[in-house]
Order: sequence, then C-alpha cells, then structure tokens
Amino acid sequence: MGLLDGADWQGNIFKNGEWTAARGGDYAVIEPATGSELGRMGRATSEDVAEAAVTAVKAQKEWAAMPHTERAAVLRRAGDLWQRHAEEISGWNIREVGAVPGMAGFALHVAAEECYEAASLPSRAVGEILPSGEPRLSLARRMPAGVVGVIAPFNVPIILGIRSVAPALALGNAVILKPDPRTAVTGGTLMARVFEEAGLPPGVLQMLPGGADVGEALITDPNIRVISFTGSTAVGRRIGELAGKHLKRAHLELGGNSALLVLDDADVDAAVNLAAWGSFFHQGQICMTTGRHLVADRLYDDFVARLAEKAGKLTVGDPATGEVSLGPVIDAGQRDKIHGMVTASADQGARIAAGGSYENLFYRPTVLADIPLTAPAFAEEVFGPVAPVTRVSSVAEAVELAGASEYGLSLGVVTRDVMHGLAVAEQIPTGIVHINDQTVNDEANAPFGGVRASGTGSRFGGAAANIEAFTETRWITMRGEPAQYPF
Repeated sequence: MGLLDGADWQGNIFKNGEWTAARGGDYAVIEPATGSELGRMGRATSEDVAEAAVTAVKAQKEWAAMPHTERAAVLRRAGDLWQRHAEEISGWNIREVGAVPGMAGFALHVAAEECYEAASLPSRAVGEILPSGEPRLSLARRMPAGVVGVIAPFNVPIILGIRSVAPALALGNAVILKPDPRTAVTGGTLMARVFEEAGLPPGVLQMLPGGADVGEALITDPNIRVISFTGSTAVGRRIGELAGKHLKRAHLELGGNSALLVLDDADVDAAVNLAAWGSFFHQGQICMTTGRHLVADRLYDDFVARLAEKAGKLTVGDPATGEVSLGPVIDAGQRDKIHGMVTASADQGARIAAGGSYENLFYRPTVLADIPLTAPAFAEEVFGPVAPVTRVSSVAEAVELAGASEYGLSLGVVTRDVMHGLAVAEQIPTGIVHINDQTVNDEANAPFGGVRASGTGSRFGGAAANIEAFTETRWITMRGEPAQYPF
C-alpha cells in the first residue's frame, strides 16, 4: 500500500494527528508540465496555526520526555520509509514539482540521509560541566527550543523541508510545517505521512499549507519559538524583521548568485561540463545555482562556444513521459520573471549565445555572453536555467567581481592548481566553497548556509549546526546544602 492510499489527505491539512478540513477551503494541485489537476489540497489560515500551536506545545513536552532511544527509532524508521516508498514519492516530485527523475531520486536519497543523520542527535551529549567559583556543580544543558515553525519553498520541497524537520524533531521539538502551496503534496503531505507511519505521536508534526498570512501567523504566534525559513532574500528580510520584533530566533537560508571562477589553467571541457550542470540542473531553480561564470580571457571564447553548443543539445520536456535534461519551471509567473531578466539583459548588450526562448513552462537552457555587469541576469538571482558568462583579465578581477555581489552562498573554482584555487576562494566571502566542482552540492552531514544576503550562516547540516539551531542553553547549578547569604 502506498503512503497516500487510505489516508484522507485529499483537500485536507494535517493538524493534531488528523487529516482535517482547513478553514481556508481547498485548492487544486497543478502539474506544471501539463496543467492537469493532480489532486486537492487544504488551504490553512491563521486560525489553523493558532490551534495547531496550542496542541503542539502539549505534544512537544510529551515527545521531549520520551527516552532518547525511542525518538531515534522514529527517525530511523522515517529514513527507511523514504526509501521504501521511493517510486510513489518520486512520481509526485516529478509531476508536481517538475523534477527530472535524477533529481527526484537525489531528493529521496538526501531525505533518507537527513533522517538517519538526525537519528544520531538524541544520543549526543546535551551539555557540559562548567568550572565554578562556588561549592556547587555547574552545568550547561541543551534543551529543546519548543515548537519550531518551518517555512519551506517550492523548488526542492523534500530536501529543503526535511533538513529542518528531521533534526528539530530528533532534538525533542514539535514542528509546524508550512510547505509552499504549489508543491504541498511533495513537500508536506508525503512528509507528514512518512512520520505518521514512522510512529511519531500526534501533534508533534503538523502540516499547514498556506499563503503569507499563514507564514506571518507562525512567526507571531507566542507558542512558536523558532522559525526556520528557506526562500528568497526579500521575504527572508521581512521574516527576520518580524521575528526580531517578537524576540524569537529565525534561521534564514536565502537566495544566491553563486559564481564559478574558471582560471586560465583550467581544462575547458571539464569547466563546461561543470558550468552546464551548475546553471541548468533542475531548471536552475536551486539557491546554489551557478549564476555567474567568470572565465579567464584566454579561455573565454572557447568556453562560451562549447557551453552554448551543450545548451543547444539539452532536451527540455515533460519529465513524466520521457528522458529529458530539463523539466518545466514551476509556473507562468516564474517563467515570465526569467524571460524578463533575459530580454532586459539582451537589451543592455548581452549576446544570447543559446536559448532565450520557451514553450509553455519549458524554458530553454540559455547562455548569455558579453553580459554587462549591470544587466539583471548578472547582478541578480535569476532562479532559472540561465548561464551569464563574463570575461575576466586576471585572477584579481575575478575575485573582485565574485565578491562584489551582495550574496554569499556557494562558490566554485576550476583550476589545475588546487592550492591556488583554495587561496583564491579564501578571498571571497561565501558559506560554501568547491574547488574543481560546480556550486550545487548537498550532504546531510555537512554544514550548509550562506553569508551576507544569502542568510544567517550555517544552521543546517551536521550535529553542531543542528544542535545550535534547534535547542536553547540552560545554566543549572546544584549544591548539597542550601547556600547561606548575609541577609
């Protein structure tokens, strides 16, 4: 039996352990490639958030009090379920999100690994003994934060949801998940079903798809103590401001305009292979997508020609019906944003060496050569399959251009001299660096996060980052006898 077979999820939300009607009614789940309706999803409201938060507080206390071995077992079972239901989940990822099968498979692999990695957290040391000038035992103990609100985006909904949900649960928190309404089955319903089947107690994970009003309700509700948001920098700034007003932590993983530096000793074919994957994988709808290619003058013309040739040969189509390199972008609004940035950049002088066109939601992989530094496709995050290529005359110029962006998420450097590549990378502020690789990489045990406008640092991946993100530190002292004071 599949995860969704027999579950009353159609048109509903998951609140306090039950599939129930949302106060905001329901809406159609649409397949980007065909425009077909795949099902119905409940639309939550701020009232649903308030109700969920109250039940989550009680459920969290009971969940945190469970033996750590039982919490770990739930996470391990969840990891197994991602793999056991791989075909069903991948099918939804392909049809609802527009992921090609390879991307869908990668998302499942990461989801399982995130759960297995999180399963090790309940048995980690939760504190330390501190020296004290008084005759007492002094401790610093890590405590669950309480209820965590997770706001996940449309583009890679499984990975970008589970990397907050799994560690937060493992460390004894309850979670209220708000998936993007456009991909709420893949990024919400299936996740809720996985943990329901894994034996997570009712109310510990609740799933409420909705719009900005639901996100704001999560941030302002006094029962929700931590917000974990993945999405655009513009929205992240507003979330950070609102969370600060309510004196709660917000972990923000935001946009990027990541650079790939191709130094003058690089192998052009190898660099082009990296560049194409970095810019076109998953239709460029990844925060780490290579958004700027800074190529040494000696290699520039050859690089552009070969990248354009490769882009022209890539297949674009419905990933559910054939083997394609790129699927559809998520919706018409995103397609029009991409095309507007491409055409505006061409108007400023960029040469469209490949692509620059679309049919329905299928946008051709695009190479923009000779692009001015002020053109929107170079200066801003495109979030589409677009590779802007710029000529640089020296390593110093490449470093200057790479560091000039307000973003600081990921960086790739292609060179035959690895140590030189590392020395170059150390001059450019980013949260992630890959030498002789493109900018899109992810592993469950590796710290993940950006600096500057790309976010609030590494708050995902690895035990140290997750414990910091989803626990509070409590100071505890103990004396054998009550302390004596002068009055």
